[in-house]
Amino acid sequence: MKFPYTLKLEKRTDDVPKWLPAATAFGSVIVAFIISGIILKFIGGEPLRVLKFFFSATFGSWGVFSDTLVKATPLIMVGLACAVAFRMKLWNIGAEGQFYMGAFFSSLVVLIPIVPLNSTPKFVVIGLMIVMGMIGGAIWGFIPGYLKAKYQVNEIITTLMLNYIAIYWNNFWIFDKWSDAGFQMTPQFDKVAWLPRLSDLAKEFKAFSGITLHLGIVFGIIAAVIIWWILERSHWGYQIKLIGDNPKAARYAGLNITRNLILVMMLSGALAGLAGMSEISGVVHRLQERISSGYGFTGIIVAWLAKLNPFAVIIVSIVFGALIVAGREIQPSGLAFLLQGIILFMVISSDVLLRYKIYIVRSEKEAA
Repeated sequence: MKFPYTLKLEKRTDDVPKWLPAATAFGSVIVAFIISGIILKFIGGEPLRVLKFFFSATFGSWGVFSDTLVKATPLIMVGLACAVAFRMKLWNIGAEGQFYMGAFFSSLVVLIPIVPLNSTPKFVVIGLMIVMGMIGGAIWGFIPGYLKAKYQVNEIITTLMLNYIAIYWNNFWIFDKWSDAGFQMTPQFDKVAWLPRLSDLAKEFKAFSGITLHLGIVFGIIAAVIIWWILERSHWGYQIKLIGDNPKAARYAGLNITRNLILVMMLSGALAGLAGMSEISGVVHRLQERISSGYGFTGIIVAWLAKLNPFAVIIVSIVFGALIVAGREIQPSGLAFLLQGIILFMVISSDVLLRYKIYIVRSEKEAA
């Protein structure tokens, strides 16, 4: 006996309701948690107990929530980097490499050093590290942007390959030239190059004792506001969206597609580079191997789940920051990565709802 109902897809001809993208993103996360729970139950786990522990380990106190925000900080900036490129239909898969180059260039301020560290004010050193980090990321974004604009080289391939070059470039300096006593890391930075933490205020406010949240979170929030203004309120943002949606119309309107493409990739790289600077100055305080927990690739999921909305990137980054923190505590240890993968799959699948209307219809034969 055949099932009497079938699904019918009808391509949308009207505008997508404003509430639908947010609803599909939220629904994707909920469904991903449900599927993960089913898998966990199937292998003998206790889904409700794990879920309770997940929230306790990531949002249960100010201290653990601070750790979640620390992990969310680079994701905010990398997520914004991916979002601004994706808005122009540029598939920047190289945020990981741009992150590493941002970390490398900002380290030059301390390791060369560019300025005398014992006599230069902290805000000058930090300011130089911010600029250098963004320059490093922008250079790594310029290369695939230029190749795409001038020679139509696929940016997915170039950005992906540049990730490996950036990582091994860092390793060359870390393992050889700047190695600290043979270890895979540089000597610890002078404290003048450390981003301020809330724990620095522990003498005045005891509640901040041991809290690792640093100034980088402010960089991420400011960057989100700037990117939102660029995309939604500026003439350049209109050009970015027009080129992404209809390159032929943009060219007919006289827009310089080559220049805009390169600039967007450089902006995307600069944001990822800022994330790299934030991580080494605010967390590890040195250049070292594996400074990224896959932030560049997770940022792609963040951008898609946020539907390329800069403010939604902040919220989604906190969720994924929680997944990273929980991954250190929850057993089996791969559960957090499993959840990330399922979320990505559900986000991609949910795009069907934005392009098509779905109806449940009764089969004509059954109806007769």
